[in-house]
Amino acid sequence: MKTLVFGLGFLGERLLRAIPDAMLSEADITDAGAVRAAIAAVEPDVVINAAGKTGRPNVDWCEANTEPTWRSNVLGPLVLSEACADLGTYLLHIGSGCVFYGASPHPGGWREDDSANPISYYSRTKYAADILLSARPNVAVARIRMPIDTAPHPRNLITKLAAYAKVVDVENSVTVVDDLVKALAALAERRATGVFHVTNPGTLRHRDLLAAYTRIVDPAHRTTLIAEDELVTLGLAVKTRSNCVLADTRLAALGIHLRPIDEALEDCLVQYARHRAGESA
Repeated sequence: MKTLVFGLGFLGERLLRAIPDAMLSEADITDAGAVRAAIAAVEPDVVINAAGKTGRPNVDWCEANTEPTWRSNVLGPLVLSEACADLGTYLLHIGSGCVFYGASPHPGGWREDDSANPISYYSRTKYAADILLSARPNVAVARIRMPIDTAPHPRNLITKLAAYAKVVDVENSVTVVDDLVKALAALAERRATGVFHVTNPGTLRHRDLLAAYTRIVDPAHRTTLIAEDELVTLGLAVKTRSNCVLADTRLAALGIHLRPIDEALEDCLVQYARHRAGESA
């Protein structure tokens, strides 16, 4: 299956390495002409959009940079979806579960068809794209949460949390990148459409991730846990962060299942420790 990936960030690079026969386009996804030319030249079976603004060093950047955030997170996906529709190409758009804040209105977590309640500008742009893309034929939106990977990277949740002196002790759904790759392949094979929550079954508290990190990766690691409301009051963030649990109802209905997070996290951290040891050797 020939795959064309847009977006040379953390996920774009990772997908490029993991998907056989994947190719990268460095075209600006807001440039309709460049996007169409890139797709026409490759004639892919699947286009994956991993481009978007998440901000540096974090999503607070988006609060002060609304125009580039809107162009990348809303306009760009619409340009891509129109080009794919005209060229008869299936589009997989990487969305975000950060559009939900707090407890879901029913047991099991937020469902794909629940109305979101975004607070930050970043999450509002991601939800805007979801609403528009979810009604288009030949498009699937794969919402992920706090990606966890086997190798150190500034966008890897393991690396992020291990670097902070203070960490909010909250419970969330998370996405292990190895499992995301398999789920995207399964969605592409089925040409599934609509919104899908691509998260590993179960939930993860930050304290549990860091406890496992200390046990497997770095016994000397230390951190201070703080309450959720302290993140803003202590000046560590401009806007409150999304903390939520997602249900993968539609993914499971297709027979696509990710590993339970307890199993997947253990495997990730073992490989992460090997990568870290190799880097320091």
